[in-house]
Amino acid sequence: MTALDEDVTADQAFARARAEAAAGPLDDSFARRFDEEFPRLHGLFRRLYAQREDEREALADVVALAAASWHARSLELRALDSIREADPAWFESQRMLGGVCYVDRYAGGLTGIREQIPYFQELGLTYLHLMPLFESPEGNSDGGYAVSSYRRVDPSLGTMAELAELSADLRLAGISLVVDFIFNHTSNEHEWARRAVAGDPEFEDFYLIFPDRRMPDAYEQTVREIFPDDHPGAFVQLEDGRWIWATFHHFQWDLNYANPAVFRAMAGEMLFLANQGVEVLRMDAVAFIWKRLGTACESLPEAHLLLQGFNAVLRMGAPSVLFKSEAIVHPDEVIQYISPDECRLSYNPLQMALTWEALATRDGRMLQLALDERHALPEGTAWVDYVRGHDDIGWTFSDEDSARLGIDGHAHRRFLNDFYVGRVEGTFARGVPFQENPKTGDARVTGTTASLAGIEAGDAGGEDRVVLAHALAMSTGGIPLLYLGDEVAQLNDYTYADDPASAGDSRWVHRPKRPVEAYDERTDAATPAGRVFTRLTRLIAARRGTAEFAGNELIPFHTPIPSLVAFQRPGRDPLAERILVLANVADEPVHIDPLTLSGFARDAVDIVDGRRRDLDDGVSLPAHGFAWLRVTPLW
Repeated sequence: MTALDEDVTADQAFARARAEAAAGPLDDSFARRFDEEFPRLHGLFRRLYAQREDEREALADVVALAAASWHARSLELRALDSIREADPAWFESQRMLGGVCYVDRYAGGLTGIREQIPYFQELGLTYLHLMPLFESPEGNSDGGYAVSSYRRVDPSLGTMAELAELSADLRLAGISLVVDFIFNHTSNEHEWARRAVAGDPEFEDFYLIFPDRRMPDAYEQTVREIFPDDHPGAFVQLEDGRWIWATFHHFQWDLNYANPAVFRAMAGEMLFLANQGVEVLRMDAVAFIWKRLGTACESLPEAHLLLQGFNAVLRMGAPSVLFKSEAIVHPDEVIQYISPDECRLSYNPLQMALTWEALATRDGRMLQLALDERHALPEGTAWVDYVRGHDDIGWTFSDEDSARLGIDGHAHRRFLNDFYVGRVEGTFARGVPFQENPKTGDARVTGTTASLAGIEAGDAGGEDRVVLAHALAMSTGGIPLLYLGDEVAQLNDYTYADDPASAGDSRWVHRPKRPVEAYDERTDAATPAGRVFTRLTRLIAARRGTAEFAGNELIPFHTPIPSLVAFQRPGRDPLAERILVLANVADEPVHIDPLTLSGFARDAVDIVDGRRRDLDDGVSLPAHGFAWLRVTPLW
């Protein structure tokens, strides 16, 4: 046995003793997971905290938290853990469909969300992401992303007991509850923040606080400015003259993960939420969670070690809980957070951005390149594919990829911003700029799907673009995610500018209240709401019944038509039938000739409308049209 092995064995015995002191004798299930996960967690702690004298104690405390959490976990949730362990790929099913909403905007409160469960079942949801619902500062709280307590729900929405009851009702309806876990920062009103500023020795190292500008100036040589409209740089000044790290808004203070006590505290908050019935934690701003002088303080190796550590803790105390990565960074960095040991789910910001890019340019080549080369994921993970979310649209494509197509990335981003905020003649979009920087020309775009796609402008192709964008999200693999309200063609809400709490944040333009009238019209084919709803629910039903749409595997399919995005979704047998997806982003119809389709048997079936097609005649698609064809390869 090496000295390292002896250390692990000794620390494992110490941690087990601490766990038994916290929860009593360990049952076989927890003991098994402890034995599986502790060596990995021990190694991660050594890599993160070896220089800290309190590393061993903190590690033992974390294990004790996991044991106590498991001891308190309900029988129902333990049963869910067993079900998920027996079917670890449950989230890769073609039956998965996500929905996302703000609780207050969509339903008034948690009680209102419970009342919407029958509608969620009608729509086919299996995954419901409730936007930040925890206690946060009054007024501007960055849409709830400034958390004042992870254990108290915003009183205007309900209580933590009501959230636990809601999670149980959702589970009975076959819907997994997803919430945001904002772990890069807290609000300046969080108890930890108050005690840190007051000099409490237990909490003064929870944040990065400096007495003068020497260290902030040194860090700001290499970190980027995220919200220049709110404050310059990465630090804000406290009332006593000191400076504290605030990457985002001035009231969002970054946590200091170089302190193992912060890891221990946040692990406890995760475990608490897991025991309320939360099944997926959306890990917010994962790229920013570790700081090192002389770097951009984004996507550092330690950020991955932290995620792996939290993952190990949850596997001990709440093994069915998954992490979902929110990393709006370069595509090469997004993929680094996706693995069974970090985040098994991840937003797919590249596909989202390039779907809108393709609709603006009427050219599918950049999206096709991304699907060809940047779509593959490690086994046991999945994309969350969305048309738009609660946040802005940033053009996160790779400049190297655009250059391969002869496109200058910087100029193209300027064009896309101008196009989607109505500054290009003939544009169909009615978006609003967000965080526009007149010095650099940088900006992002906000707007609902219907307003960005042309329905607000009365463009004849608006509804088709909405359906096409969702057809791509539903067919590429992973979990498709609907921003609730988009399925009934909700438009921008410009009244956000009348509320002082939201007037400075144009993202509220696409966070309207639940469009009651549009929902009432969802079966009326004479309305945009009715037509869009009918077409999208037909797609959802077709996807649910198509086994080839399970998982993430995608096989490229190339055509000579620049506006055509195409790919194949194979089933378990690569030589058997598969689904050929064809999507035309142009304003004109296209025809795919028989030679291009000659690798398939001539008989094909459109799985959306059930119509048979003879591929010897080729396939014609209208403007903004698509087809999901069941085909048989000839090789």
